[in-house]
Amino acid sequence: MAEASSSSAAAVPPLDPEAIAAVAEAAPPEEMTLVAKWKGNDYTVRVVGDDTLGELKRRICEVTGVLPKRQKLLYPKFKLNECKDSELISSIPFKPNVKINMIGTVEDEIFVDQEDHPEILNDYEIGQNEVTAIKDKDVYKQKLKRRASQYKIKILNPCRKGKKLLVLDIDYTLFDHRSAAENPIELMRPYLHEFLSAAYSEYDIMIWSATSMKWVEMKMDQLGVLGNPNYKITALMDHLAMITVQSENLSEKKTFDCKPLGVIWAQFLEYNETNTIMFDDLRRNFVMNPQNGLVIKPYKRTHSNRGTDQELVKLTQYLLTIAELEDLSKLDHSAWESFTEENAKRRRHR
Repeated sequence: MAEASSSSAAAVPPLDPEAIAAVAEAAPPEEMTLVAKWKGNDYTVRVVGDDTLGELKRRICEVTGVLPKRQKLLYPKFKLNECKDSELISSIPFKPNVKINMIGTVEDEIFVDQEDHPEILNDYEIGQNEVTAIKDKDVYKQKLKRRASQYKIKILNPCRKGKKLLVLDIDYTLFDHRSAAENPIELMRPYLHEFLSAAYSEYDIMIWSATSMKWVEMKMDQLGVLGNPNYKITALMDHLAMITVQSENLSEKKTFDCKPLGVIWAQFLEYNETNTIMFDDLRRNFVMNPQNGLVIKPYKRTHSNRGTDQELVKLTQYLLTIAELEDLSKLDHSAWESFTEENAKRRRHR
């Protein structure tokens, strides 16, 4: 019996190096605790090796209120401030118990805090193959999972049973944030309140901007969105809910932030990919959920276009037309205009 047992043990095949590598790659990245010192106070933040420097700045922003673009980070014997935001934390020689000094100022006034960065990825450079590669990558799925567990959505009103979800961007979607005006109302996209009132009959509405929460709250209040008697906003979200990903373009990889709807779905079980649609003027913002995104025509040069912009009127028709469908993710939202026209023709010929 002993010989049989020994023979059985010897028959065990050797471990496959590729299998070991796959397990190691799938293992969660090591978490590290860093301390940022600002104005005499210490702030503890947690990151993982596959986070970027930009995401570290986002974590620091959460505890200090200093926006990432206002932060200057200093680290002993290392030119941290010269690193790109796309630099991985694992490539920076952080040591235990060594503090990061941060210089920065909290914005006290409302401002446009999303500048058009010259090196940002051109929205039309993201091909369909790249979208699939990004959304299916384990490292980004892990980032999404962490963000969903860390970010607290600002809830204003309860979800309504049986309603679908509409997620809206602000800048260039609902508001022209570049043109000059004495009153913010002058920069509001035409038919905004009519659009939100009609959509509210079938959809809960969330606002998600790639700017600070202060900007989101103030701008929505100035436009009369938060206190409107004809509709209610379910929740507000800001740039801290976004995650950083990298394009898969082999010739020139670019790092950018996006808005993964999984952050919402993890916290609101009422919503999922079948009943959610997002409007944004940048296609890259829904790269993690391409089947749920609709690229809206950007609203710019309000003084020239205020009298002719009909985008929200047309999109109202589209939203109400598809509201009766069971699965919104099966639609090709890039063809929303022709879909609306076809339905209008069918109604006329009945």
